Amino acid sequence: MFLLIPMMLLTAADVVCRAVWARHIPGTVELSSYMLAVFILLGVAYTHQVKGHVRVSMLTSRLPERAQLILDVIASLLSLFIISILTWQGWVVGIEERTVSDMLRIPQWPFRLLVPVAGLFLCLELLIDLAALVEKLVRK
Repeated sequence: MFLLIPMMLLTAADVVCRAVWARHIPGTVELSSYMLAVFILLGVAYTHQVKGHVRVSMLTSRLPERAQLILDVIASLLSLFIISILTWQGWVVGIEERTVSDMLRIPQWPFRLLVPVAGLFLCLELLIDLAALVEKLVRK
């Protein structure tokens, strides 16, 4: 919320300035983009933790519980593999980043390095889920 409220106020002020004085606040789009990136990337692991991601279980809900657990383990392993690659490549790209934003000249590397940080947190959440799924599978 520390980022959403300032982003909302900045965007609202920019709209009012455009409507009333036909002038805009320089850098509003850049700042809003950066704040939105931070908000989204740092919320991915939390969203996974509270099971807030979209999940379509139309077919798997009709399977036996053991088959559902096996499919969940496979999905978790695939997710862990893909997010690990994303984290690794996010790190590679983030440490090589030297560009700055066009209007405000804000360096982009801190925001690019949020990708591996978010990926690491999501990998940890996936590992926790995977351990719980394997434990359930072994008990069945």
